[in-house]
Amino acid sequence: MKIAIIGGSGFIGTNVIRLLKGIEGYEVLNLDKRESTAFAEVTRIADVLDRETIVKGLEGVDVVVLLAAEHQDNVHPISLYYDVNVEGMRNVLYAMDQNAIKRLIFTSSVAIYGLNKDNPDESFPADPFNHYGKSKWEAELLLQDWYKRHADWNISIIRPTVVFGEGNRGNVFNLLNQIASSRFMMIGAGKNQKSMSYVGNVAAFIFFLIKNNMEGYGVYNYVDKPDFTTNDIVYNTGKVLNKPISSLRVPYWAGMLGGYAFDILAFVTRKKFAVSSVRVRKFCAVTKYDATKVGTSGFVAPFTMEEGLERTLVAEFMEKGS
Repeated sequence: MKIAIIGGSGFIGTNVIRLLKGIEGYEVLNLDKRESTAFAEVTRIADVLDRETIVKGLEGVDVVVLLAAEHQDNVHPISLYYDVNVEGMRNVLYAMDQNAIKRLIFTSSVAIYGLNKDNPDESFPADPFNHYGKSKWEAELLLQDWYKRHADWNISIIRPTVVFGEGNRGNVFNLLNQIASSRFMMIGAGKNQKSMSYVGNVAAFIFFLIKNNMEGYGVYNYVDKPDFTTNDIVYNTGKVLNKPISSLRVPYWAGMLGGYAFDILAFVTRKKFAVSSVRVRKFCAVTKYDATKVGTSGFVAPFTMEEGLERTLVAEFMEKGS
C-alpha cells in the first residue's frame, strides 16, 4: 500500500512517517513545500496551492493523509488560513479524483468547536472563534459536500486537541520550557482541564484508520485520557524534572492585560512574542473534549498521558541537559 503524507515534513507528519516506515507492506511518500529534515529520501517538494504538482505527486498512491495547514496564532495575511486550509483541500480532492484515489484521512481540529464548550463530542455544532478554526471547519464542509457526490469514497476526519511530544515547539512546549527554566507563573487558578494528545498516539491512530477503517465517512475527536488540569501538567512536569514550582499566581484579568500589551507591542514592532492575548485565553480556557468514539473504535493508545509527558520532558530537557 502506497501512502502519501501531504505536509509530512512537520511535527505530526514526521512521526507518522517514522511509524509507517517501520511497518512492512507500506510505502510512504511525503509531499511538502519544505524539505524533511528527518526523511528527505521519501520527500518531494510540492505545495497544496499548486494543483498540478499535487496531481503529479499523487500518481500511484492508494491513501492520502492530509496534514498540511496554516495553524499558528499569528499568520499574516489572514487569507493564508483559507488559501491553504480550504483551497488546499479543494486542490487535493481534485488531484485525488484525477488519480482515482478514494481514501483520505484529514486532520482537522477541535478548534472548530470554539472555546469553553461543555465536553463536545463529534455531533456538537461548530462554533470556531478564530480564523484557524473557521478555515478548518470550511475544509470539513467541503468534505461533507464532496462525500455527498462521491459516496464510494472513504473519508476519515480526525479532530485532535493540542498535540505535544518530542520535537514540537508549540504552546505546550513553551509551557514546559517555562517550568523547566523556573520562569513559570500560573495565570488564573489552574483548575481548567486541558485535553491533550501525545504525538505518538496520534500517529498510531492515523495508522489504525489506514489499516482498519476502509469504508464510509467518519469524524473522530482525538484526545488522550484522562484530561489533565493545568495544575496537573505543572505538577507532573516538576516531578519528572525534579524542579520546584513557583506558588506565584496572576489573576486572569491581569494576565489578559499583559497579553493585550504584548499584542500592541507586536503590532508596533512587527515582531512575534511568546505572550499574546490569544495565548492567555487559550491557557486559561477549559479545553475538554469527548473521545468516546475513539475509545470504542478498538484503538488502543500505545502510550499513557503520563508516559507521553515524561518522554517529551526527558527528550527535551534532560537528555539535552537543559
